[in-house]
Amino acid sequence: MKTKLYFLALLYIATSACVSSSKMEVSQASINKLQKDIDNYVVQLNSCNSQVKALVDEQTNLQNDNVMALNELKELSKTCKTNVADEAKRLKNLQTLMTAQNKQMATVKDAIANALMNFKSDEINIYFKDGNVYISMEEKLLFKSGSDVVDVKGIGALKSLAQVLKNTKDINVVIEGHSDTIPIKTPQFKDNWDLSTARATAIVRILTLIDGFDSKRITASGRSKFHPIKSNATAEGRAANRRTEVILSPDLKGLFQLLY
Repeated sequence: MKTKLYFLALLYIATSACVSSSKMEVSQASINKLQKDIDNYVVQLNSCNSQVKALVDEQTNLQNDNVMALNELKELSKTCKTNVADEAKRLKNLQTLMTAQNKQMATVKDAIANALMNFKSDEINIYFKDGNVYISMEEKLLFKSGSDVVDVKGIGALKSLAQVLKNTKDINVVIEGHSDTIPIKTPQFKDNWDLSTARATAIVRILTLIDGFDSKRITASGRSKFHPIKSNATAEGRAANRRTEVILSPDLKGLFQLLY
């Protein structure tokens, strides 16, 4: 009987030990799993922290970029306002200059008309064209046919014109000689080019060498038959085309300075 009890006691102890050992193994496995989960959570947390930091950095950069963009917009707005003001001022100055030039040319036209009022309308025609003043003188006032020698009556007209020109500043003068389509060939002139250029040059010499107009402000130009104002099919038309034009234009230096 005692032996049987002793055996049962040993059996109980052994069984309890086995159960405890099994429970310990289960607990260790749970701890290991829990530790692994904790490690995963730590990794995820670190990743989240990195993402949060990146987002914060990105937000900071965006804020900085926004501040820079606002500053640039302010500077651009300021520059635009300045440019607009400058352009408005330049335009106003340009309009003022153009108005003054138009007024000056109108005054010159009136002065020339008064100076040449004793000459007939079929000898001299004064008009505006493209902002310039034109004094168109017919051949019969200035020259004999085929000649570049200015007649006495023509010299008188040129002297009256020169008095106005000498008292007028800031204008340039072009003398253009024109002919009809009738060919000319003489010992002195090979063709109408020669004749029209010689007549323009003769008038330039009178206005500058005799009447004292500034040579730097005047140009001679022969246009031959290529710029008629009437048909060359009639005697009247050819007579109108045989003319010399004095073209007065305002000095455009100030205008160019404002434009460029």
